Amino acid sequence: MKGTAKTPRQRSKKPRAGSTAKKRRKSRKKLTFKDKVIVASLAGVLIAAALAASVGIVVFRNYETGKSEDAAALIAEETRSVPEAPAETGGPAPKTGASPEAVPPTAAGSEPAAKPAEPARSAQPVPAQPAKPAKPAEPVKPAAPEQPRKQAAKPAAAPKPAAAAKPAVPEEPPDAQVPGDLETFLLGPSLGTPAASGSQTSFPERPGQGRLVFVIDDAGNNLQELEPFLNFPGPLTIAVLPGLPHSAEAARRIRAAGKEVLLHQPMEALGGQNPGPGAVFAGMGAEEIRFIVNKNLDEIWPVAGINNHEGSRVTMDEKAMETILEICRERGILFLDSRTTADTAAPAAARRLGMKIGERDVFLDNSQSRESILNYLNTGLGKAEQRGAAIMIGHTWSPALAPLLKEHYSAWIARGYTLSTVSELIKAAP
Repeated sequence: MKGTAKTPRQRSKKPRAGSTAKKRRKSRKKLTFKDKVIVASLAGVLIAAALAASVGIVVFRNYETGKSEDAAALIAEETRSVPEAPAETGGPAPKTGASPEAVPPTAAGSEPAAKPAEPARSAQPVPAQPAKPAKPAEPVKPAAPEQPRKQAAKPAAAPKPAAAAKPAVPEEPPDAQVPGDLETFLLGPSLGTPAASGSQTSFPERPGQGRLVFVIDDAGNNLQELEPFLNFPGPLTIAVLPGLPHSAEAARRIRAAGKEVLLHQPMEALGGQNPGPGAVFAGMGAEEIRFIVNKNLDEIWPVAGINNHEGSRVTMDEKAMETILEICRERGILFLDSRTTADTAAPAAARRLGMKIGERDVFLDNSQSRESILNYLNTGLGKAEQRGAAIMIGHTWSPALAPLLKEHYSAWIARGYTLSTVSELIKAAP
C-alpha cells in the first residue's frame, strides 16, 4: 500500500537544517559580541581594582613605616618627660621601654652634681648629632683629586681604624671621637681587624683607661638566659628579682660562678606597670618597706647590695629612699641607683646619711640589636676614659649581650681597661 503523499504545506512545516544552523550562528554572533563587551568591561574593572589595590598596599606600607617611626619618636619624647626603665618583668617584654640616659657621677656620696641637667638623652636610639665629630674626617675626601673613584676608595680603606669621625652613641653627644668602624674601635686593630700598617697595632696601648662595671638585671626568671653570663671570663654583677620561681637558685648559681649578686628590688614606676612580686610602692610607711625589703634580701641572701627594678616613682620619694638606704647600712650592703628617672632622690638621701652609692651611667640594651649594643658599649668606654669608671646595665633577656661581652673582653683588657664589680667600685670611690 503506497504511503500517503504529503502536501507542500506539510512539507514546509519540517524545519530546514541549514536555516536553523544559520539562525544559531547569527544568535551566537550576537551573544559573542555582547559577551565580549561585558568581558572587556569586567577586565577593565579588574585591572583598575588591581592597580588600586597595589597603590593601596604601597601607601599602607609607607604609612605603617612612618607610623612606627613616629611611635618610636613619641616614646623617646615621652621618656624625656616621664623617664622610665624598660619593663623588667622577665622575658623579651622589656623591649618596649627605654629608660632615660642620665649622666651622673659613677659613685655618689657627697657630690652635689647628682641630678644632671640633661638626663634623658640616652633614650633616643637614632644618632642625633653626628655633624660635630664628623668635621675632622671631612678633609680626607678632597685629599684625592677628581680621579677614578675606584682608586680613591681603595687607599681610604686601610687607615679606617685611625680615622676619627662618627659618634657611636645615638642618644647623646659622644665623650670621645670614634672611628667609622665601630667593631675596630671596640676590638682594636690587633684583635679585631688586620693592622693598617706593618706594626701589630695602629695605636699605642694606653694603660689605665678606666674601670668598666657591667650589671646584668632581671635574673630569676629563666636559668637558661642566665647561663651565658655565668660563663663570662671577667667580673660581673648580676641582680636577681625576688619572688620568682628561680630567684634563690639563680642567686646560688651566680655565687658559685664567682660573680657578684644584688637584690633587684622592684619599685613602683610612674607608668603604672606592675613591677612584680615583693615590690615597694609609693605611700608605704617605713615599717612596711623594711618588712618587704628584708624579706626579699633573706630569700637570696647573701648579696652585695640592692639596685632598683623600675622605681621611677619610689626613687623620687626621699623618705622611702632614706628607709631603703638605712636597711643597706644596717645589713652592710651597698645601693646602686639604676636612675630610671632624672629626679631620683637617692643621691640626696645618701648625702644626708653620709653614705656612698653607685649610679648607672649607660643602659646597654634599650634596643637589642648587635649594632645598638655596640654603640652603647662605646658610650660606656668613653665615659670610663673621661671619669675613670662607668657602670653599664644590661639584662639577661638580651640574647646578643653576653656574646658581645665575651667577644670584646680580651680587647678591653689589652687596651688598658679594668673590669670591676659594683662593690669594688663603690668601696674605691673617695
